Amino acid sequence: MANLFFSAEVRTALEQRQPIVALESTVITHGLPFPANLETALALEAEVRAAGAIPATIAVLDGQVFIGCTSEQLERLAKEPMEKVSLWNLPAILAKSASAGTTVATTAHLAYLAGIHVFATGGIGGVHFDAFDESADLPALARIPIVVVCAGAKSILNLHATIERLETLGVPVIGYQTDSLPAFHTPTSPHSVAARLDSPLEIAKAHVAARDLEMRQAILVANPVDTGIAFERVQAWVEAANHEARKQMVTGKRLTPFLLAELARLSGGETVQVNGRLLRNNARLGGDIAVALHSLGQL
Repeated sequence: MANLFFSAEVRTALEQRQPIVALESTVITHGLPFPANLETALALEAEVRAAGAIPATIAVLDGQVFIGCTSEQLERLAKEPMEKVSLWNLPAILAKSASAGTTVATTAHLAYLAGIHVFATGGIGGVHFDAFDESADLPALARIPIVVVCAGAKSILNLHATIERLETLGVPVIGYQTDSLPAFHTPTSPHSVAARLDSPLEIAKAHVAARDLEMRQAILVANPVDTGIAFERVQAWVEAANHEARKQMVTGKRLTPFLLAELARLSGGETVQVNGRLLRNNARLGGDIAVALHSLGQL
């Protein structure tokens, strides 16, 4: 496909209709410092492989979209300062031949263009507590029909408003082996999911059913982290972090990284450790779902 550059492994997997899982690159460029970011990227790819699927880390390098990165490209993403690319700035990033890590919205869009059915991430963006501040992830999930595996919405968000917005947009939110919406660092929350499914095969069948009905929304799979932090503790940190953001007048695209850094500071690094676990869990589940789709002959 024009303007998309595939690694040899991913191109072969697409041609042979093998199971593939897309992975975002902002976790490498903006999520963690070096070398933890590179170690995490390699660990996520290893989890996908362990499930029997092919990982495809997506990124923009020198104005070109790469579907699947080499080890050298992953190291470059981990070491060099890069921009963060969402759908609202993707054309400009390409026009100026810049390099950037892809967000949930951008990764989902590019994965779908490439013919990849499953995307595993950490937590989706959503509705912030400040008025009018909503992530581009939400409308993207409403119009990109792929499976997105996450640990719920990021803990820093207004979870009630986020789940209501997803319902309004018609995005199926499926709890994997849970009736409660995971809250990123927390395996449970006071909010319910739209439906519960208990196996990768059931999720694969749900995706096939949605596609047969020509639904355009993503299937959002909420996978609770195996060992997390109590919801009340995280919410207290979120409240303190938002207070500090307002005090320092942090807004716009600076807000999310600021709040996540504050959570890491307030928790003594505990949220960072949980983040690593949930990323690996989601990558493995993404691989299992891709393999299940393959078993159904749906790739």
